[in-house]
Amino acid sequence: MKLVAHQALEIAKNIQAEAPIRYVPSSEGTKPLSQNILPHALVAGTRGYIERVVFQINGSYEKGWFDACAVMMRRLIETLIIECFETHHNANKIKDPVTGDFYYLSDLITKTLQETSWNLGRNSKKALLNLKTVGNQSAHSRRYNAHREDIDKLIPDFRAVCQELIYLAGLK
Repeated sequence: MKLVAHQALEIAKNIQAEAPIRYVPSSEGTKPLSQNILPHALVAGTRGYIERVVFQINGSYEKGWFDACAVMMRRLIETLIIECFETHHNANKIKDPVTGDFYYLSDLITKTLQETSWNLGRNSKKALLNLKTVGNQSAHSRRYNAHREDIDKLIPDFRAVCQELIYLAGLK
């Protein structure tokens, strides 16, 4: 009986020692269980980095990490705007002429709203201005923490803007 208890204790110690290793996600991250913000079908087959950002958006929402979700939503908007300008061969319009770096989100949105080489829908134009606020606050305001309700009210506009930018960028 003493041998069985000793073996059980050894097995338990081994499981405890392996647990941190066993339950660490892969270096590429994991897929979320839900698609509360954006359906994966919207970005499937676009670019791998876009798909992974959407996994992070949905996963951070699912875990209740709303600031992370807002920041990733902001990042996706930036990425899709850049994709649109690059597809239409006018990325120079959204780059600093001296450094060659892309502008920050606020200027990217301004340039997108002014762009005439594609026709951004009226609802997307209005929504873009609203979408940057929560992402900016979550990224830059040290006393602001996003809540689920902050994200929830953005979901319809976010989905519409993302879908339109995906199509304008020729990704779908």
